Amino acid sequence: MTVRSGPVRTGLLVATAGALAVTGAAGPASAAAARANWQMDERAGTTVMVDRSGHGLDGQIGARVQTHTVIDGRLGYLFPHTTNLANDPADPEHLVVVPDSPTLNPGTGDYSVTVTTRFGPSANYRNLVQKGQSTTTGGFFKLEVDHGGVTCVFRGSGGRASVSTGLINDKTWHTVTCARTAGAVTMTVDGVVGASRSVATGNIVNGEPLAIGGKADCANPDVECDYFAGYVDQVVIG
Repeated sequence: MTVRSGPVRTGLLVATAGALAVTGAAGPASAAAARANWQMDERAGTTVMVDRSGHGLDGQIGARVQTHTVIDGRLGYLFPHTTNLANDPADPEHLVVVPDSPTLNPGTGDYSVTVTTRFGPSANYRNLVQKGQSTTTGGFFKLEVDHGGVTCVFRGSGGRASVSTGLINDKTWHTVTCARTAGAVTMTVDGVVGASRSVATGNIVNGEPLAIGGKADCANPDVECDYFAGYVDQVVIG
């Protein structure tokens, strides 16, 4: 969601925030074509992240996630920094959680996850989007911040594929898409196709929720929470 001078507008809501106005920015896939489309432009204090795809896949916004945050001309959510993001105790209020739905499972078909993000102070091993975990029955997928870039992982009945971006920890916004097809997983950054790996990952279906900003289920030190610190403007599942 891009921002220009004037009053802030979010749907039919009009509010003041200095001299800022929010204008609609099309996601990487149209709302109608997406499995889920979270533009993350809800007003401050909102507890529900609205799915604009029409599939009703709304998410629960944790109390520590700050909505309606403007930085560098974009409106999104701020996931706050903590003392030790990876090893902190479990904190569900640091996440946005979308309940499990068959629509959110890749299955055996084409599937993509797109995130517009700006990293915070920590750029290592922080989960952006995840459904399931490495030991989850039925497989899983995730996008995680990894050494200043983003790594995407899909694991299914046929195998595991991992691809990564280059460094994007330059304190600017980037749109990252990880796309899984029958025979490959490919990463795109700001519209430019980058790394690709030819692996048939197979069927991925699990009963876990989709979490934005960390793991939905963690218990340090056995399972690190990997909480993300930074900004997310939109998440689209295609």
